[in-house]
Amino acid sequence: MVTVTALEAELLELAGSVPDPELPVLTLHELGVLRAVHLTGADSVEVDLTPTYTGCPAVETMSADIERVLRAHGMHEVTVRIVLAPAWSTDDITPEGRRKLQRSGIAPPRTQHPGGPVTLTLGPTRTGDAGDPVSEAIRCPHCDSADTELLSRFSSTACKALRRCRSCREPFDHFKEL
Repeated sequence: MVTVTALEAELLELAGSVPDPELPVLTLHELGVLRAVHLTGADSVEVDLTPTYTGCPAVETMSADIERVLRAHGMHEVTVRIVLAPAWSTDDITPEGRRKLQRSGIAPPRTQHPGGPVTLTLGPTRTGDAGDPVSEAIRCPHCDSADTELLSRFSSTACKALRRCRSCREPFDHFKEL
């Protein structure tokens, strides 16, 4: 078991409070991409960050923002390590992060694997539309209707899809499950 010092916990909280550059309604903690903070000296720290997907263009901005926040707190040397294993999953988004997505008009991802191993099933792409017997429907963040349709697999960022509610007719982003 890894022991976390009080200073590491404080630095983790500070780094976790950094807003995500693509979804500023969420912090890096709420998004679930901040993995750990390790002191490597009296005023040096190493931060483990897992991107939402390999090649995520926001990683550079996240790293710079983490460095800025931790340097302002007295850390002279800040190293942000990109950690790809275990891979990030939308299941890593905190319950508060899911509530914030919903309140901001973005349908949060559905929980896929609540604890336990992740199974891989190969087959046709699922869209989560109403009537899809394989998955639960994606609910409208405006009126909570399950009667929604996919307009585009990509929206303002690669991790979101564009959908529309058939009940209230409002378009909305859906944070895709990974």
